[in-house]
Amino acid sequence: MKGWSTFKAVIAVTLVTSLLLTGCGGKKSAADDTPKSLTMYIGVVEEQALQIAKQFEKDTGIKVEFVRMSGGEILGRIRAEKDNPKASVWYGGPADSMIAAKEENLLEPYKSKNAENIAPNFKDDEGYWTGIYQGYLGFVVDGRYLKERNVEIPKSWDDLLKPEFKGQIIVANPGSSGTAYALLYTLIKLRGEEAGLAYMKQLDKQIKQYTKSGSAPAKSAALGEAAIGITFIHNGIRLQKEGFANVELSTPTDGTGFEVGAVSIIKGGPEMKAAQIFVDWALTKEVQEIGQQHGSFQFLTNPDAKMPEEAVPFKDTKLIDYDLDWAGKNRERLVEAWDKTIKE
Repeated sequence: MKGWSTFKAVIAVTLVTSLLLTGCGGKKSAADDTPKSLTMYIGVVEEQALQIAKQFEKDTGIKVEFVRMSGGEILGRIRAEKDNPKASVWYGGPADSMIAAKEENLLEPYKSKNAENIAPNFKDDEGYWTGIYQGYLGFVVDGRYLKERNVEIPKSWDDLLKPEFKGQIIVANPGSSGTAYALLYTLIKLRGEEAGLAYMKQLDKQIKQYTKSGSAPAKSAALGEAAIGITFIHNGIRLQKEGFANVELSTPTDGTGFEVGAVSIIKGGPEMKAAQIFVDWALTKEVQEIGQQHGSFQFLTNPDAKMPEEAVPFKDTKLIDYDLDWAGKNRERLVEAWDKTIKE
């Protein structure tokens, strides 16, 4: 597959089990039914993806192969492979992309017992996807730019339209990024479809670059390549933890959108049993807490899991009433409308 070797991260461990045949009749032991491998598409940051794969192999003995991509790219890959799926699990990335996949009959339902204590608004009632974290949309800002020009940090969506930020904003393309689609839906939810698209056209005049990945704008702001990156706040927290002292964070006071990052099973995937084992595993308290040890600082869906301390300052952020189902079902239409609007 083109590009596979570039993105692929393979962590192999030896599966140590007893695969001996019994002495009478040549019957196989129960260990013969243990899955040997699992292929996944992963939408979380690379460091967390590596740790998730490594820990799953350590806990289960199942070898993991994964490709890290943005949510929109994963959806596109699954569409392209629908007649011959190469992966069995989709881990991470906004649930509205998974809802779009469900609508296209690309996912396999699975209701894990470990999903029972996860709130209904964080999971599909038919089991097509289950939430693992929640991230809030906001602004990652280069504080040096603000200081040098005596400019205040943006605190609302309209602040992004100020003259001092013209050509100084980076955001992902909603066609490839679930993060950017969350932005598009947020403005439509706040203002209505016509006014929301009109705002996106105004914002387009302020944009320096559209990226493929939703997390990339945060790094651009940290490096001083632009004043503002529109992305999920946890991407900015990670950069602060990495030593970027210039990074400042802000969430819109007029309300913002969020993602419910989720896990799902790809329809027709080659490793169904391993996929179910992974979903059960991914929903546990201990696994949800792995991210904060490796650069991911989202809010968590398992009520027993400990919230990252770094996310606490943002816990009272004003959120919109995000209709995940509607957002997922209207994803393609709204992306096409956005594309048409900014090109007019």
